[in-house]
Amino acid sequence: MTTVAFVLVPGLHLLDLAGPAQAFSAATDLGHPYDLRYVAEQPDVPTAQGVTLHADLSWPALGPDDLVLVPGWRASLLRGPTPIGSATAQRIADHHAAGGTVASVCAGADALGRAGLLDGRRCTTHHEVQEEFARRYPRATVVRDVLYVVDGRVVTSAGIASGIDLALHLIATRHGPALAARVARSMVVYARRNGDAPQASALLRHRAHVSDSVHRAQDLIDERFAEPLPLADLAARTGVSERTLTRRFTAATGLTPLRYQQSLRVERARYLIGQGASVESAARAVGFTDARMLRTLRGRTDETV
Repeated sequence: MTTVAFVLVPGLHLLDLAGPAQAFSAATDLGHPYDLRYVAEQPDVPTAQGVTLHADLSWPALGPDDLVLVPGWRASLLRGPTPIGSATAQRIADHHAAGGTVASVCAGADALGRAGLLDGRRCTTHHEVQEEFARRYPRATVVRDVLYVVDGRVVTSAGIASGIDLALHLIATRHGPALAARVARSMVVYARRNGDAPQASALLRHRAHVSDSVHRAQDLIDERFAEPLPLADLAARTGVSERTLTRRFTAATGLTPLRYQQSLRVERARYLIGQGASVESAARAVGFTDARMLRTLRGRTDETV
């Protein structure tokens, strides 16, 4: 079980905390358990929205597979002293030094800077404090106009709702984009947004719609994309006719169910090839009988195969 330690500071924004916490909780409900822990330098932590939260003073034992995440606080507070003490900053630094991942939402990046983790790294924060942040941490490269930035095991996001995007990215990285898509759907976050790079996953790129029957069909294809999936079986499992499913699927995603399945196969094959697999073995692993179809499909967008 992965532990996520949320570091709470006075004046934190509820959505900075609740968005990622909800995403990891949803992943737990879907069979990938996360242990969510809340730590602070004081037992009662007032939030910017007037709700007081209770936190533990002692940190849980953390390993390399665990995550430390710092939600942000009112942007105006960034102009004053950093609201975390040296002991907390050291704990964050120690976790990263031990091989763990650290992340922040909004002004929470200030805690990572205080821990010395942003020197020589790309990062982002809320647009209202980017200039101040760049002055405070001149050795960091502040990336503007993005939702989140990944630099090794340091992940920073822009603020407020972008914490959900950050959490979905972390879930996709650990468990694959299929789970991230299911978490996004459970949170009714259909338009899953990417960070500072082009959207990489077909599983997420074609989920920006609200057709429940199409989402159910996509869930089935995501889980069994390497298997033969007759349209009749998909329609029966989805509860609509073949014609209706094809029409709804195309309207929602721009692809037929078969083209969607092929895009998942090609995407997975591309990953396997990048990991050293031959084109032939990658083709067989994703359900093609040989490499000819894979080469044909990849040839539409990638001439390197």
